[in-house]
Amino acid sequence: MGHTPLAWAARGGHGAVVEMLLERDDVDPDKPGEAGQTPLFLAACNGHEEIVKLFLKRDDINPDKLDNGGQTPLWWAAFYGHERVVKLLLGRNDVNSDRPDRFGFTPLSAAAREGHEEIVKLFLMRDDINPDKPDEDGRTPLGWAAADGMKGVVKLLLGRDDVNPNRPGEFGRTPLWWAALGGYGGVVEILLGQNNVNPDSPDAWGRTPLAMAAETGRKRVVKLLLRRDVNPYTPDMDGQTPLYYASLNGHEEVVRLLLEREEVSPNEPSSYRQTALEGAARNGHQGVVALLQPPTPTAHRTT
Repeated sequence: MGHTPLAWAARGGHGAVVEMLLERDDVDPDKPGEAGQTPLFLAACNGHEEIVKLFLKRDDINPDKLDNGGQTPLWWAAFYGHERVVKLLLGRNDVNSDRPDRFGFTPLSAAAREGHEEIVKLFLMRDDINPDKPDEDGRTPLGWAAADGMKGVVKLLLGRDDVNPNRPGEFGRTPLWWAALGGYGGVVEILLGQNNVNPDSPDAWGRTPLAMAAETGRKRVVKLLLRRDVNPYTPDMDGQTPLYYASLNGHEEVVRLLLEREEVSPNEPSSYRQTALEGAARNGHQGVVALLQPPTPTAHRTT
């Protein structure tokens, strides 16, 4: 890893050893290892608050130095949920609180994705961060929190007027789309409560939040979306509907919910000329096949 003795001591939280080494003139306190991480990085990553303080007292370290991935000590402290270390670093004038890594991922996005609510609050209290900043894939802190089911963080971000709850990222995927895919009913419910969220917004391939929930068998999410003004029969670019996806993957309860809607046709073929019934039969989903089969004609006896 290319770590110096000082870096190893900082990583392990050995304060006395760190102090001893920092007294030497032949020890570089800001020397990076192979990944570009200095002893301060390693202390911050592992939440060693007192050791971070030792480094921040010095004039010969850069508290906002980038490692090889473009991340700072603050970025890593936020990612790992070390609230006290984050507070220390945010207290510095020479630390950029909104500095993205080389993928455009900010410290706030890192904290939001991992569900560190108290750290998210620290960032949202500041005037020098953009709470709706997208990364290089167009995903915002809200998009990440929604995709990973971080309900508390979603609530915090939606409390801001400068956060767009319907902002699409790469391929047109909104926070609701990601939450539906993951089956996070609580997050879906919160997002559906926002006036400016389109519950039927498709991605670049025409797949709606309902289609993703149906494909992955997220019954609760399907129920929530069907209560809203969504089209349960919207086909994607391949002509595949939510019913087709649910049938292909054997999600019986979801198929039942969709069949309750009059506008859903089980006999419409996709672009691959395959109906929902044929998709279910192909994959051996007996229960779904039974639901989709037309009623057996009653035989009439002649006398």
